[in-house]
Amino acid sequence: MVALEDVISSNERIAETFPNGLVAVFVGGTSGVGEYTVKAFASYVRNPRVYIIGRSQEAADRIIAKCLRFSPSGSFTFIKADISLLKQVDDVCRQIKSKEKSINVLFMSQGSMAFSKTTSEGLPLTAALAIHSRTRFILNLLPLIRASTSLRRVVSVLAASLEGPIDLDNIPALGFDLRKQRDQMASIQTLLLEEAGRRAPDVSFVHDVPGVVKGGIMREMEPNFRLRIIVAVAGLLGRWIETSSEECGERHVFFATSARYAPPQVDEMVKGVPIKAEVEMARGSDGTLGGGVYTVDQKGESSGPKVESLLDQFRKDGTKEKVWKYVVGDFTKITGAEIAE
Repeated sequence: MVALEDVISSNERIAETFPNGLVAVFVGGTSGVGEYTVKAFASYVRNPRVYIIGRSQEAADRIIAKCLRFSPSGSFTFIKADISLLKQVDDVCRQIKSKEKSINVLFMSQGSMAFSKTTSEGLPLTAALAIHSRTRFILNLLPLIRASTSLRRVVSVLAASLEGPIDLDNIPALGFDLRKQRDQMASIQTLLLEEAGRRAPDVSFVHDVPGVVKGGIMREMEPNFRLRIIVAVAGLLGRWIETSSEECGERHVFFATSARYAPPQVDEMVKGVPIKAEVEMARGSDGTLGGGVYTVDQKGESSGPKVESLLDQFRKDGTKEKVWKYVVGDFTKITGAEIAE
């Protein structure tokens, strides 16, 4: 476990490590993990340029007002969009590309518990948010991330360390129970990040799990008796098992900025905030120190040998390649291209 005091100590060195004006894109940034991280990021970074992507103008106005109190000279822009739709993802990326030449952090925490809904583009909503829109944002914005002369980081908040079997005949996990769906989505997310990491070894990719955190994902929860029981029990046990919004924000800023999760092929300035002697370099998803793609638990520890072995199996038996081909195939079918023009 990375102690919270070490996390905060690292975050307090962000301003002295990086130049003014780090550029960050927060997808799903108007509630929950995204909101907590935006606020923490604004409190540590000097004069940040932040883009918050979401659906609620009211929530965005509230968050931006708070961020401006932390960083009066910062720039905070809200882009309203339904990012379950790939064509809207492309539009958002075009808007950002028209204003920025480089990006330091792409942070994604979008999700939904509306398991039976389908988007107007024909994708299951949960898969569209957990798989498709995240990968589309990465592919569209990767050239700008690679263009940064300092920090280059992608953080995807989902279900890291819980990777499980993948049913290649049902990649969207339609009809799966909650745990089986979660474990499959976790594996798919890590594999997709590995492919992105192969294409951009000068960028680091962190897949994490936030633990029990208050957030907006419950808004669209469907009337599922078992699921509601789980949520009710979590509510009763909240004070013992829940991660506070403050700790959640601190840890995710750490994931986004610490050299503990550095890319494998970069100079010192790109690696992140230097780690102290008491904090070890993280193991990548392939089991190597500083591997560049990381699957970590809520306390920042790399997933263990069981997950590493499972991921290795997926690489060897062709599962990774098939998952990537499936997702990119949907991109081409819906938008006509692997990335936005």
